[in-house]
Amino acid sequence: MEQRLLFVHAHPDDETLGTGATMAKYAAEGAHVTLVTCTLGEEGEIVVPELAHLAPDREDRLGEHRIGELAAACAALGVRDHRFLGGPGRYRDSGMMDTPANELPNCFWRADLDEAVRLLVEIIWEVRPQVVVTYDENGFYGHPDHIQAYRVAWRAFEKSADHEYLPSGPPGGEPWQPAKFYATATPRSALQELVDEVRAAGSDHPFGTVESVDELPFGVPDEQVTTEIDARAHLDAKMAAMRAHRSQVSLDGPFFALSNNVGQRAFGREYYTLLAGPRGPGRGPNGRETDLFAGLA
Repeated sequence: MEQRLLFVHAHPDDETLGTGATMAKYAAEGAHVTLVTCTLGEEGEIVVPELAHLAPDREDRLGEHRIGELAAACAALGVRDHRFLGGPGRYRDSGMMDTPANELPNCFWRADLDEAVRLLVEIIWEVRPQVVVTYDENGFYGHPDHIQAYRVAWRAFEKSADHEYLPSGPPGGEPWQPAKFYATATPRSALQELVDEVRAAGSDHPFGTVESVDELPFGVPDEQVTTEIDARAHLDAKMAAMRAHRSQVSLDGPFFALSNNVGQRAFGREYYTLLAGPRGPGRGPNGRETDLFAGLA
């Protein structure tokens, strides 16, 4: 049976920063990798001065620009099946909580949940993935669009088994419910290693001022991490995808100028928590799964 994964992300570049090496690994191994992005990332912070005119308080064309960046990133990762939930621009980037962007009626945070879920169920029934990957209920670090992406993906995962959920019914007459549902996760021990490396290197990256990973808005206890994907062989693809997101990601700063070993540890291994479905054998460190399809026939 062909392996099929569905990744649900909030903004362009989230797929690369959080799961890019994993996506590249499975795509290279012949799995069907589908990416659903929920917004165009219109409220993103632009790091390239020559693109500053695209900002929402000027021309408000950043989302349009990021469509192209995402297409280039997907090409670098080997991902051929990418969709925007409801089509490009259906849902606007909500910005951070309690900002004006978070109050806009068309932002993703204020989307009709049933409508968004139906849109995702349609994709699930079409693609028929065995595995769904998104964020946890806190959206990894609390961004409203990430939280909403989790809510939509989790409810779609549940409703995908309901034959009557969509009036038109599923293609072929049978619904499809994925077997496993994962949330991205970063174990605190891995974060601590990275913080220690940055501080030892004398870097001026913000991590260099962190005394404890408890100060960071993300990271979970190690025991919550069920799955560790070693995709260091695909780090080059992930870095190429990061370069494609040039409006948002700078690869010239000290964080990315650390040694190759640090880079591989920080970006070549990606971590997940299994929220639903069978847990496969723990062949990795700390008894973790080493394959998102572990435990499936």
